[in-house]
Formats: sequence, C-alpha cells, structure tokens
Amino acid sequence: MDTVDASRLEALETKVAYLEATLQELSDVLYRQQQALDRVLERNRQLLEELDTRPGGPATDFEKPPHY
Repeated sequence: MDTVDASRLEALETKVAYLEATLQELSDVLYRQQQALDRVLERNRQLLEELDTRPGGPATDFEKPPHY
C-alpha cells in the first residue's frame, strides 16, 4: 500500500470515528428527549384526569362567561 492509499484510509477511519461519536451523541440526546416527552405526556394525562374528576363535571363542560 502506498502512502496516498494509507493517508486516504486513515482519513476515512478518522471520519468514521467522528461519525460514530456523533451518532452516539445524537442517540443520547434523542433518548433524553423521549424521557422528557414521556414525563410531559404523563403529567398532561394526570391534569386531564384531574379536570375530568373535578366538581362540576368533565373538562368539556366549560361555559362562556356572559360577556362573550
């Protein structure tokens, strides 16, 4: 293998290493975002449940104030 091929191979290996590191970082970010989304969805479910069980009926029974 000549020096040109060796340097091209080394450049490709370097790029692959950076791509693998970037892919892992993106995967970690995506995982954290999914965890945050799951927490938000669970809290939203809890709040909707609280609205549905509040005195006065389910959350869909809102009336417009008289000035509307």
